[in-house]
Amino acid sequence: MIDQFQINSADFPGPINLDLTMNSGQTSQPAWKINNGFFEELIMVDDQPFLVKIRNSSLDEDGPLDVEIESSEEIGRNKIKKSLFDIFGLNDDLNSLYAFLGTDPKLNPTIEFCHGLRIFKAHNPFECLISSISSANNSIIRWSRSIRQMEKKWGNKYRFSSGDYFSFPSPYKILEVPEHEVEELELCGGEKDLEECVNNLKACGVGYRGKYIKEASRMVIEDIDLDEIAKMDYDEAFQTLLQIPGVGPKVADCILLYGFGRGEAFPVDVWIKRIICQLYFDGKDVSVPKIRLFGREEYGKYAGYVQLYLFHYARKSGLMKTLK
Repeated sequence: MIDQFQINSADFPGPINLDLTMNSGQTSQPAWKINNGFFEELIMVDDQPFLVKIRNSSLDEDGPLDVEIESSEEIGRNKIKKSLFDIFGLNDDLNSLYAFLGTDPKLNPTIEFCHGLRIFKAHNPFECLISSISSANNSIIRWSRSIRQMEKKWGNKYRFSSGDYFSFPSPYKILEVPEHEVEELELCGGEKDLEECVNNLKACGVGYRGKYIKEASRMVIEDIDLDEIAKMDYDEAFQTLLQIPGVGPKVADCILLYGFGRGEAFPVDVWIKRIICQLYFDGKDVSVPKIRLFGREEYGKYAGYVQLYLFHYARKSGLMKTLK
């Protein structure tokens, strides 16, 4: 079954640039694949698989979005629209954000560089957790490739008219997976050579993070309910995530921002630290915890968007080169 429709620009406040939103460099899921001008991805809604295709209907970021949905099940358009609004931050009022950014001369230049950039929220909290752990000290290309390989190796396969698509594996499945080739060799009783052992986490390119991914999967099963994270106040949710190996303050803030849409999050990596020090502290070296506190207090509910916009602005304006 295929359903086609538009999401009218009057239904969401402010512009959206889908390409910029998915490829700005700040996210906790891989960018969606491009196929015939559409961005497409398999998403699960009420445990049912849907192949969703979406694009800006024109070059105008203030225009509508074209959507196409394919499923073997009866398609509930309203549920898919709700998921898309959640994933692409279409409920966020970018007009109000731009009014806020415009009051600060240091932030005002980001509006032009980031017009239509929205929070690209993960559609699977567990995938977001594993993506965030995998992204630590890693490039976007490498960790995105790792996530895609995990999907193909251990996710459920669904066939649509344009090909096969894979869901992200469950924590139960990840827990069964060997961490590295030696463990895989031991599990198969030496029936194949070491170089043939590619059905393990290390073979997906996660490196030392494999042990963190395994432990995170165990904790999600036994100790931490990801659904409960969404109901906690920010500090409790933050401290809960810090219990997971491989999750430090920056990764925890990323999970809360890109996995749970907590706009008050202010993830601080080396680049955000340098940018804030340069813009607000005359280039003086300020510690990461103080930068994180500054961001949350200074920007409030817009903190997540400010760090997103500052990061992209620094990359595109040349500021990042001066900070090196």
